[in-house]
Amino acid sequence: MNADQLPPVAPEVTATLVETLSPRLRKRLDAAVTKLGARPTHRDGDTVTIQVDDESELRLHAPGGVVARVEDITCGCLLAPACVHRAAAACAAPTADQATEPAEQPAPETPEPTGATEPDAAPPETASDAQRAAADALWAAGAAVLEAGVDGAGAVTQSALLRAAHTARLRRLPRAAAAALSVVTLLRAARTGDPSYRTADLVTALAELLGTARRVGTASGAELAAVSGRARRPYSPDGSLRLYGLFTEPVVTDSGHGGVRTWVAGGDGRLFTVGDVAPGGAGRALGVADRAVRLGDSALTHRELGRAGLAVSGATVSPDGRLGAGKGVKAVTARGAAWTEPPLAALWEAPPAEQADRALRAVSRYAEPDGGGSDLLFLDVELLGAVREPGGACLLARCAGGVPVRLTVADDDPALPHRDNLALLAAAPGTRLRIIGRLLPAPHPRLTLLACSHPTGEGTVDLGLDRLRRADLPDPTAPVHLAPARPASPGAASPLYLLERRVEQTVPAGRAALGLLGDVTAEARRIRRGGLPTAADLLTALCAAASRRERDLFGRLLPADTDGFAAHWLAAARYTAAVSEALCSAAWNPADAAPTVDAPAGDGPTGDGPAAVPPPAQARAV
Repeated sequence: MNADQLPPVAPEVTATLVETLSPRLRKRLDAAVTKLGARPTHRDGDTVTIQVDDESELRLHAPGGVVARVEDITCGCLLAPACVHRAAAACAAPTADQATEPAEQPAPETPEPTGATEPDAAPPETASDAQRAAADALWAAGAAVLEAGVDGAGAVTQSALLRAAHTARLRRLPRAAAAALSVVTLLRAARTGDPSYRTADLVTALAELLGTARRVGTASGAELAAVSGRARRPYSPDGSLRLYGLFTEPVVTDSGHGGVRTWVAGGDGRLFTVGDVAPGGAGRALGVADRAVRLGDSALTHRELGRAGLAVSGATVSPDGRLGAGKGVKAVTARGAAWTEPPLAALWEAPPAEQADRALRAVSRYAEPDGGGSDLLFLDVELLGAVREPGGACLLARCAGGVPVRLTVADDDPALPHRDNLALLAAAPGTRLRIIGRLLPAPHPRLTLLACSHPTGEGTVDLGLDRLRRADLPDPTAPVHLAPARPASPGAASPLYLLERRVEQTVPAGRAALGLLGDVTAEARRIRRGGLPTAADLLTALCAAASRRERDLFGRLLPADTDGFAAHWLAAARYTAAVSEALCSAAWNPADAAPTVDAPAGDGPTGDGPAAVPPPAQARAV
C-alpha cells in the first residue's frame, strides 16, 4: 500500500481514533501503521479497501474525496471498532486541510463590496481566552516534537498535533493550524524515508508553528490578524487590466497536487498569476499546460497565454497577485509583447541587487502572509558553464555588474525537462540570455531557472515544459563546459553553520541528543571570532537548555523543561534564518560587502581567521 492510494483524512478524525485507543494499543500503533503499509489496496469509487488479513478488510469511505467522519473508516476484524487498524489507516493516509482552499483555485465568486460583513474584516484587539488556550496546545505539541525528535514523534505525537490543529482552526487561528499540519506531513515523510524530505523544511515548519503560537498571546490589532491568518484567500476588485504573458511553469507539490501557473505582467509592471492545480502529479502538470485558461471568455491555453496577452475587465486579485475567475470577470485575447519590448522590457532594467532585496522579502522563511511581492528575478546573463556542487552540478552565469549567479533546476522530477534543459545550456558557454528565475536564499547568488530567451534569439523557452534540442545551441557539437572556480561570497566564510547544524540536529534526534554534546565553548569562540557574538550566546544557551535536568529532594530526575528548551531553539532558528537572509542580500551587493570583523587578540582557537559579516547579521533574533 502506498500512502498516495489512500484518500485524505480530516485531522479531527485521526486524532479521535488515536485518542480512543487503549494505552496498550497506542504502543503498537506505529508498528501497525508500518504493517498496514504492506497490505494490498483496492479503490472502488469513493471507497478504498485494505486487505488486513485473509479474513478481514478495512474500508475508508471518502465522499467528496475526504474522509470527514470517524464512521467513514470501518474494519471487519473481531476487535472492531476498538481495533488498532482504523487508527493505523488514518495515520497512514494523507492529512486533509479542509480549512483552506486549494493552492491555485480561483475565486468562485466576485468579492462582496468592502462594506459587506466579513469575519476577517474587523479582527479583535486581543486574542480571546479560547484562542490563547488553542495556541498553548499548539506550543505544547510542537515542543513535544522537539523533545522526541523525528524518531520519537510517532503516530501518537502526531495525533496530538492534529488535535491541536483542529482546535486552532475552530478558534479562528488558520495560520497556526496550517503550520501544524505541515509539521505532521513532514514528520510522516521523514519517518517513511521519502526522498523529497529535507530537514531544513521541518525546521522551518516547526519554527513557524512555535513562533506563531507564541505570538498569539501577545499580539493585538493588525498584528493579531496577521498572526491568526485567513481561512480563505481574499480577492479584491481591481478594475480593468491589460496583461502581457511572461511564461508558464509546472507546479508539482509534495501533497500530490499537480498543474501549472502562468505569469503575466500588467502595463505598470505588476505581476499576476493564473493557475490550475488539482490532485495529480507531473503528468497532470504537463497535460494542463495545453488546457484553456479558466478566466473569462478567453480560449487561450496556459502555454499560449505565456506568450500572448489578455484584456480583463472586472478583474479580482488576491494580495499575492492571483487573478480570480468569478462570474463578473470578463477576459478576451489580446496582443502580447516580447521580452525586449515595453512594457515587459522594464522588468529587466532594475539592478540585480535591488531585485534580490525585493525577492528576499517575498521568500523569507517567516514572512507574514499576504505580504505581496514577487520572488522572481529578471536578469540578462552570460553563461559560463557547469559547476560541480555536493548535490550535483549547476549552471554558472554572470549577470550585470559581474556578479556570478548559480542557476539550478526548479524540479528534479524526471518527467519534467528542467534538468535536461539545464545540461544543454551548460554546453553553450558564452551564450547571452535573458532569463527569469526564482531566488533561493543562500550565502551566494542562486536562482532556480524557470524561463529564458531562446538561444537562437527567437522566442522564449518555458524550461519546465519545453525541451531544448542540440540544434538549438549556437554550437551543437560543443561538450559540457566546466566553469572555473569563483571567489567565495562574503557569507561563505561565516561560521553561522556551527549554530545552524545544532538547530537542525535537534529535529531528527531530539533534545536529549543535543544535550550529549558536552562543552561547546570552542565552537562558541569560533563563532564569536567570526563577528557573531549573538549566535555564540544562542549556541551556548541552546546546548545548556538541552542538557539541563533538575532533581528533586530525593535526587530523582524531574521532567525536562520542554518549554524552556523550545524557546531557546526557536530563538536560534529564527536568528539563523535572519542572518542567512542578510548574508544572501550581501552576496548580491559585492561592492557593498561589510568590512572584515577582527576578533580580539587571544580570543578563539589558533588558526581561526576573521570572516566578513554584513551589519544586518547582528539583528536581534525574533
